[in-house]
Amino acid sequence: MAYLKIWIHAVWGTKNRQPILKPPILNTICTHIAGNAKDKGIYIDRINGHDDHVHVLMLLKADLSIAKQIQLLKGESAYWANKNNLINGVFEWSAQYFAASVSNDKVNLVRNYIDRQQTHHQRRTFQEEYQIFLKGIGYIEGDFS
Repeated sequence: MAYLKIWIHAVWGTKNRQPILKPPILNTICTHIAGNAKDKGIYIDRINGHDDHVHVLMLLKADLSIAKQIQLLKGESAYWANKNNLINGVFEWSAQYFAASVSNDKVNLVRNYIDRQQTHHQRRTFQEEYQIFLKGIGYIEGDFS
């Protein structure tokens, strides 16, 4: 059996960045994603988000690609949300996502970043945050104060 310890920080948004993830919807969808992941043998260390996106810190499962693992989480959660009428209308995730590996010495930094999403997004929009990640700048120290 293979042993992997590859931390992944993944971020994905709602389709067209619809701000449908207000509490308690955010809490409900995060709890469901975490439970579904556990059922599939995917370890999620942290999950949180803000109005139009979620962040997940997870370990990559040995027999899955990053794309497949994220697809399992996104696809099933959207199906579940629609089956249970979580919102008025159709619940959809954007097709795009961000994923990056996280070194062991940065795991606590990412945990803190994910835990503080509500505070963080008082200063920066999802679009601004996404551009920072795409440019490879990473986590900005001021985001954790």
